[in-house]
This record gives sequence, C-alpha cells and structure tokens, in this order.
Amino acid sequence: MDLSAAFAILAGLGMIGQWLASYLTHQIPELATEPYRIGFHIAGEMLTALLLIAAGVGLLWGWPMAPVVYLVAIGMLIYTAVVSPGYFAQRGQWAWLGIFAVIVGLSLVSAINVARGLMG
Repeated sequence: MDLSAAFAILAGLGMIGQWLASYLTHQIPELATEPYRIGFHIAGEMLTALLLIAAGVGLLWGWPMAPVVYLVAIGMLIYTAVVSPGYFAQRGQWAWLGIFAVIVGLSLVSAINVARGLMG
C-alpha cells in the first residue's frame, strides 16, 4: 500500500503543479474565452488532487477510512485522465496522450492493490 499511497500523493501534487505552472506561464487561454467552463474544470481537478493527497497520507498514517477515500480519489483521477487527453489531442500535443495512458494504468493497478487490502 505504500506504493499506492506514494502514487496518489505524487499524482495529486503533480496535478497542482501542472495547473500552477500553466497559470504562471499564461498557458490557459480559456481563462479569457471560457472562464466558467475552465473554472469548474480546474476546481474539479483541484478537488481530485487534494483528495488524492489526503488519501495517500491517510494510507501511510493508517487512517481506517483511507482505503475507501483512496478508491474514490483514484476513480476521480481515472475519469480526468480519460477525459483530459482530448484537449491535448486537439492541440496536436500527442505526448500527453501517452502520459495519461500511463496514469490510467498505474491508477488501475493501485486501485486493485488497495481494494485487495480492503478485502483482507
């Protein structure tokens, strides 16, 4: 479970870091053209990131509810990793599709690992 916890924490921090870097380098043109849509999208991703970090820390600290929270957070991550590549594909940034595929794969493996722990 330690690897699953580390994955969740790193994924959450990575999501926050990616959005922060995009914002600081003015790479979110939708803030001007579609502020409501991108605002809700970013809020959803920040909620996912924070839940991933909390679940990962909870697993490491032995919080009893952490595995359940982890599975919810990983489900949220899988959703965003399946939906988000369309944006990058539209812009011709194909490397991101590979990154998201790896994230989905690692998410599934870690979810199975944590779910097995719940079953005893």
